[in-house]
Amino acid sequence: MKIIVLGGAGDMGSRAVEDLASSPGVTRVTIADGNLEAAKKLAARLSGREALVDAKEVDANDHYALVSAIQGYDAVASALGPFHQFEVKLVRAALFAGVDYASICDEWEPARAVIDGLNEEARKNERTIITGLGASPGVSNVMVRYLAGQLDRTRRADVYVYMPINAGGGQAVIRHMAFILKGEVSTWRGEKRVMVPALSKETVVEFPRFGSEKLWNMGHSEPETIPRYLPGIEEVNFYMGLGKGSGPLIRAAKMGLFNSKRRSEAVVRLVDFIESLGEREPDWGSIRVDVWGELKGKDEHRMICGIGQMREVTGLSLSIGTLMLANQELLTEEGGVYAPEACIEPKKFIAYMKARGVEAYEDLAMTRSIE
Repeated sequence: MKIIVLGGAGDMGSRAVEDLASSPGVTRVTIADGNLEAAKKLAARLSGREALVDAKEVDANDHYALVSAIQGYDAVASALGPFHQFEVKLVRAALFAGVDYASICDEWEPARAVIDGLNEEARKNERTIITGLGASPGVSNVMVRYLAGQLDRTRRADVYVYMPINAGGGQAVIRHMAFILKGEVSTWRGEKRVMVPALSKETVVEFPRFGSEKLWNMGHSEPETIPRYLPGIEEVNFYMGLGKGSGPLIRAAKMGLFNSKRRSEAVVRLVDFIESLGEREPDWGSIRVDVWGELKGKDEHRMICGIGQMREVTGLSLSIGTLMLANQELLTEEGGVYAPEACIEPKKFIAYMKARGVEAYEDLAMTRSIE
């Protein structure tokens, strides 16, 4: 099995490359990146793994060069962000090349664009596209599907993410943050999609290990995709907190500083510079998912949570999902564009993550691991 990883030299992509290169059945992993030097260094570091690891320079803005780079592989794994710039381009290229595709796309606008705009083409060409296969969205969506499977009816799902500013990821993650903190974002209320201003809703949530954290509504894709695949759900919310030191970033967003591309880029460079001054390991974060519904005629609430580093959880989620895609271990055999909750079997995915050291729990004390 041959897999090409777009953005494979980056923070999250490199973790997916590491896992894929040691996975049974994978014979070749190609690191496709605009930074060829970094891709070659990673390939050299991984020499001797079970799979051949090589490097290829790719310009994601050159459609035909991208198609040429992708052709001949069994699957594409994409960690190339920010996804509001690249996801539609990458999915189009994968469909043109006739290769199945999975990505960590974490923004509601490109998720909507590829599901609504490219699903029929994918179905017609019998190709499978999975968008949003990282930590959040990705692991979070699978958690929702897992909990919903325990109920007779699901009414509401809330996804809570604690991701400290020093979680890693570089400028692509900072640009993503600037994007999801501005304007109106998709959410699900009263069984219909509504747009609300980012940062207009605030809540405090208890996380494992980290305790109480302040969160705000932001523009991730869970409220956009989950209602598509859980018919009858009445409400879906997404909240994220950035921890200590995030106050200036939140205030800048509320002042509209990210609405201007020039100002937004200035903030991105400033935050990236500040992060570069520190040499400590990226901080850990947490995901918590709460689902409300009915079971045997009674109201029911279920929760699942976990902790980890963004690079580890996101990269492994992409790797595992891509392997399930390439090995045809999905819930559907029909081509199309899907979010993870539509095609990933939760127990199998959770077991694969656990085998790699990332566990999910039924309690905040992390004493009851999901089997």
